[in-house]
Amino acid sequence: MENINPKFSEEELAAGKKLPTVGCNFVLGVASLKQLPPDNEMEEIAFAGRSNVGKSSLINALTGKKNLAKTSSTPGRTQQLNYFNLADKLYLVDLPGYGFAQAPENMVKQWQKMIFAYLQGRVNLKRVFLLIDSRHGIKKVDKEIMEMLDKAAVTYQIILTKSDKISGSTLLKIYQETKSEIAKHAAAYVDIIATSSEKGFGIDELRAEIAKLTK
Repeated sequence: MENINPKFSEEELAAGKKLPTVGCNFVLGVASLKQLPPDNEMEEIAFAGRSNVGKSSLINALTGKKNLAKTSSTPGRTQQLNYFNLADKLYLVDLPGYGFAQAPENMVKQWQKMIFAYLQGRVNLKRVFLLIDSRHGIKKVDKEIMEMLDKAAVTYQIILTKSDKISGSTLLKIYQETKSEIAKHAAAYVDIIATSSEKGFGIDELRAEIAKLTK
């Protein structure tokens, strides 16, 4: 598969490859915004995306820990904001999936309200990694999240997941369509990273991007 990802220096890639060795542990599950850590404690990066887009699998691949974030084939299984401490340098925050979820409607609405409030009001949030399933591309619900992040002036970066599930030519098409879409959004980071948690594609590049955010 052709590597369509942004280029990083050898030094940046080396720093990223250290991520699985520095230690990352689950510290907190947040079911209410009142339970959030103090916003002056440590900076955060959040992983957001539709239900079953592969957030937990990606966090596991990034940290080199198979069961750090709990994965499930059932969409909507993550029901709280899960905090992971990356070497006392950064919190990784796994957000509940938005969109379809196998849960009561009132519970889904409660999750959505909490996610939006977190994204709009968290002052120490350095970046949101917005995960898009490369098999489907950006959907209407993703655009709604992007517009909300634009209004809140929260920087976000598109991460294409499950890139091994489609052909190289289809991935390139999705990549180009995604590029065209983010050009319309003020808070969208220009670089897109295509990944596969299963095959390891793009993981080193995403680790390098995260390593830059820890400085």
